[in-house]
Amino acid sequence: LLSKGKIAFAELKAPGKKLRPLQEKRKRQLEELGFLVFEIDNANEIDEIIEEIAGGDAS
Repeated sequence: LLSKGKIAFAELKAPGKKLRPLQEKRKRQLEELGFLVFEIDNANEIDEIIEEIAGGDAS
């Protein structure tokens, strides 16, 4: 949850690991409902993704 009512989901994975089948299914379901869903396997991506979700206003 971010300011201005923005919501997104993220699955944090170990480097190089992929989503399991159930996780893939949930990701598709959430995307079909219009949510942003991210698969992150690198901690350095987190701030960039938060900025993307927040539209440049991560506060």
